[in-house]
Amino acid sequence: MNCSPRIHHLAFTLLLVCCLADANEQVVAARPNVLFIAVDDMRDWTGFMEGYSGTVLTPHMDALAARGTAFLNAHCAAPVCCPSRAAVMSGLLPSSTGIRNNQQWWKPHRPGLVTLPMAFKQNGYRVVGAGKVYHHTVGNNPPGQWDAYHRNRFTDNAWAYRRPRQRQLYPFTPIAEVPAGFPFSGLRLYSDEVDWGVLAKTEKQYDDSLAVDYSIRFLREKHERPFFLACGIFRPHLPWYVPQRYLDLYPVESVQLPRVPADDLADIPPPGQTLAARKRDNLQLIQSRGKWKEAVRHYLASITFADAQVGRLLDALYETSAAENTVVVLWSDHGWHLGEKGHWHKRTLWEAATRVPLIVVSPAVGQPRQRCVEPVSLIDIYPTLVDFCSLNSNVDFDGSSLAPQLANPKTKRQRPALTQTADGHCSVRDIHWRYIRYVDGSEELYDHRVDPHEWNNVAADPDRIDVKRRLGNAIPKDWAANAPSKRAYEFDPIKYSWRVVATGATIEGGTSMID
Repeated sequence: MNCSPRIHHLAFTLLLVCCLADANEQVVAARPNVLFIAVDDMRDWTGFMEGYSGTVLTPHMDALAARGTAFLNAHCAAPVCCPSRAAVMSGLLPSSTGIRNNQQWWKPHRPGLVTLPMAFKQNGYRVVGAGKVYHHTVGNNPPGQWDAYHRNRFTDNAWAYRRPRQRQLYPFTPIAEVPAGFPFSGLRLYSDEVDWGVLAKTEKQYDDSLAVDYSIRFLREKHERPFFLACGIFRPHLPWYVPQRYLDLYPVESVQLPRVPADDLADIPPPGQTLAARKRDNLQLIQSRGKWKEAVRHYLASITFADAQVGRLLDALYETSAAENTVVVLWSDHGWHLGEKGHWHKRTLWEAATRVPLIVVSPAVGQPRQRCVEPVSLIDIYPTLVDFCSLNSNVDFDGSSLAPQLANPKTKRQRPALTQTADGHCSVRDIHWRYIRYVDGSEELYDHRVDPHEWNNVAADPDRIDVKRRLGNAIPKDWAANAPSKRAYEFDPIKYSWRVVATGATIEGGTSMID
């Protein structure tokens, strides 16, 4: 049968279109989606990290760790929310950005900074977020980074945000009167946020449940291009309000309290003593009222509540075809002291504040149930995702990709993990040692092979001079100027812009679909 040239041309054109379509599908398939899960104030008290001396129930995070690589020696870049999250989202240390405390905004200070969601957006991804990803004041999360975002309104304790200054920082939290019976813990502590108990609301009404619901709806959509979905879960951050069924999992008599030697601070230099003393009056009040176990019980229950939200999110992902080509990253911004070193808070440079969960599951790299004990930092997440997703990026990261450790968890890291405070103190953590240098030059050194609780400071041991020198060389010599406080700007939460008080200049935060 003879075919006309026109038919031959048509057949060739159809074949070419099919080939191009197939090639395009392969390119899209080669660019994995990302599910980026942030959990707040969660220390190493998970099943897979074994940081708690009793039994903590984290079945969903444990199952996620079994799917991929758990980094058991992961540490935050700063032991408090705003600078830690700014470090994760920039891949830069606080000493590089100047973002060192909770009273700063990164956008007006570093308007040209290309954050992690911005990098994905610039590379053609659909970028969506929900819940607490940055520090939770509105000015920390410019909408221009996202295609769509579901903000956390903080209705679980809306009465804590009723004062004028807080209304500017949390303008979308509904005004609420202080409820009868507050504080539910029976204690007045350092802020209205520091409380625990059970709220008169259903589990579905909790803020974290709503953030996860939004994320689940997004996962179930049809996706025409790769996506980056960030979901921030607020628990176990204070207040430790959880549904009763999670408290029932932890009878008070089963709660294990941290061991605190009476002389634990005897070998700590004055700057460390100062860090430990912050909020100590809260710990002493909790202890004197016989509520220490009850408080720890609520922290444990908050962890398990957060784990349940992680489970809902992962179940939704694995019910979709997108799961086959989705990288999952789970991390916490820093830990939390529950009495260790006589401290009740964060902001220190010891293990309780710096060691955090970090799990990476990649469909293309690594094997299930991998465990890596090499020192890693949360600032390594951004360059890792640049690697995995083949993003074009010009950021000169302080962190480095974890791809070698995902391919082989025994691969040595070339640098230790640094944690920095607002005061300029710095901790250096490698596979065996923690070295702390304070701004006055005083030091701490702990050998984790024999002292995992950091009870014996061996910095004065002359045999450890080389260890201190080696670890001290990792501390940056030049630190960026500290970013201005929020009061240096007039922030408009509706227009999402900042006016610099000193100059009148305006910095815009961009736009997106904000719910």
